[in-house]
Amino acid sequence: MSQLTFLDLRYNSLNGTIPSSLFAPPSLVLIGWSNNKLQGPIPRLVYQLQNLTYLPLSSNNLSGVVDLDKLLKLKNLIYLDLSYNGLSLSINNIVNSTLPNLEYISLASCSLSEFPNFLREQARLRSLDLSNNKIHGEVPKWIFDVGKNTLEGLNLSHNFLTSLERLPWKNLAYIGLHSNLLQGPLPIPPNTTNVFSISDNKLTGEIPALICNLSYLLVLDLSNNSLSGSIPQCLGNLSNSLSVLNLGINRFRGTFTVTFTKGNMLRNLNLNGNQIEGQVPRSLLNCRRLEVLDLGKNKINDTFPHWLETLRNLQVLVLKFNRFHGHIGTFKTKGKHPFPKLRIIDMSYNDFSGLLPTNYIKQFEAMMNVDEHEMKLKYMGEPYYQDSVVVVVVVMKGLEIEYSRILTVFSIIDLSSNNFQGEILKSIEKLNSLRGLNLSHNNLTGHIPTSLRNLKNLESLDLSSNKLVGEIPQQLTNLMFLEVLNLSVNQVVGPIPQGR
Repeated sequence: MSQLTFLDLRYNSLNGTIPSSLFAPPSLVLIGWSNNKLQGPIPRLVYQLQNLTYLPLSSNNLSGVVDLDKLLKLKNLIYLDLSYNGLSLSINNIVNSTLPNLEYISLASCSLSEFPNFLREQARLRSLDLSNNKIHGEVPKWIFDVGKNTLEGLNLSHNFLTSLERLPWKNLAYIGLHSNLLQGPLPIPPNTTNVFSISDNKLTGEIPALICNLSYLLVLDLSNNSLSGSIPQCLGNLSNSLSVLNLGINRFRGTFTVTFTKGNMLRNLNLNGNQIEGQVPRSLLNCRRLEVLDLGKNKINDTFPHWLETLRNLQVLVLKFNRFHGHIGTFKTKGKHPFPKLRIIDMSYNDFSGLLPTNYIKQFEAMMNVDEHEMKLKYMGEPYYQDSVVVVVVVMKGLEIEYSRILTVFSIIDLSSNNFQGEILKSIEKLNSLRGLNLSHNNLTGHIPTSLRNLKNLESLDLSSNKLVGEIPQQLTNLMFLEVLNLSVNQVVGPIPQGR
């Protein structure tokens, strides 16, 4: 096929090595092999394809050495993606080679230890991905001139970078700087930014009010840093565009006074692991699209925010390790089920009292009769952000586990370490899609209900440190997926159930 110009075999399950003959047609403009299961080296004939403009080879099992200096002689190259293979790059950083037409380059997971020198001359670059490498130290100042007026995507995440003094690019939309060692104050991105992810670093200081000028921002993830001070109230001005606001695991203080406007787009709010005080802000009622609300590990002093039950899309509610108190009572919304989509609720380590909120629990529709075959491949957050944004830490099977991606069939109730009283009522049997149930460290009395046998998907059941009496029901042997059962520190008697 001497006239072949376009060969695209991406997103298949092709395996084996790439035949050299497929690189033979000298007229090739595009040859795409990404997202397959290919092994072995890239045929050397690729260096002779002078007309080549697109070379996507990412996400395979390719190995061997790629001579980047020879690739740089393909002057028509626009798109180069060698990411996520087992390739190592041979780069002569002394040679000032350049690709005058290059717009997209991705060298993620290519074992780079420094910024490639050829980037210095890439004035037209639109996307640069050097993530998941071994680049240490400061970001060199010359990088600020790379694609100065054209760069739209910058991903330097998962390296060992220590300093980035500014973000001078005028047209950036995606900025991925998470999982580095960046220190100092928070750099302010340009007003064109849609996604700003700089979590898992060592940033200090307060959030500058200038960040509230980012009117196109969809995702703001500043979690896992050492940022301090109060959370700027003006962040509410971003809620018409913002889908994700993650400020978790920092050192923010004071009350959370951000006012969310009606009709806002917020889906995920995470303030976990700070020192926020006061009450849950009522303006959350305006967040009709909210799916994840994580206020855990703060100093919030409030009663149960029953008014959240009107948020019809809420799937995850975490209030653990705060100062919530009082009776939860019954739901207030007449004629409608409260929390119709709630799948994970964690109110552990508070001071709730009174009877278990059975009137709520028996109405949790999303924990009943879930069609797992239909939903097993669906993850929360996929429609609006792919990059592990739905991060929730729960106690499951006796261990504290961080879930960075949550299947929509994953359901947990954790009401442990409170002052709940009374019996475990039979109505809990309706939640037959539940995976984890933790009612430990309360003042629950009565027998272990035989109706627990209907929780067919239960993997973890913790009723320890209560005042339960009687025998362990033989019916619990019906729980075929149960891996952890903790009934310690109660007053149960009789034989341990056998069978199954």
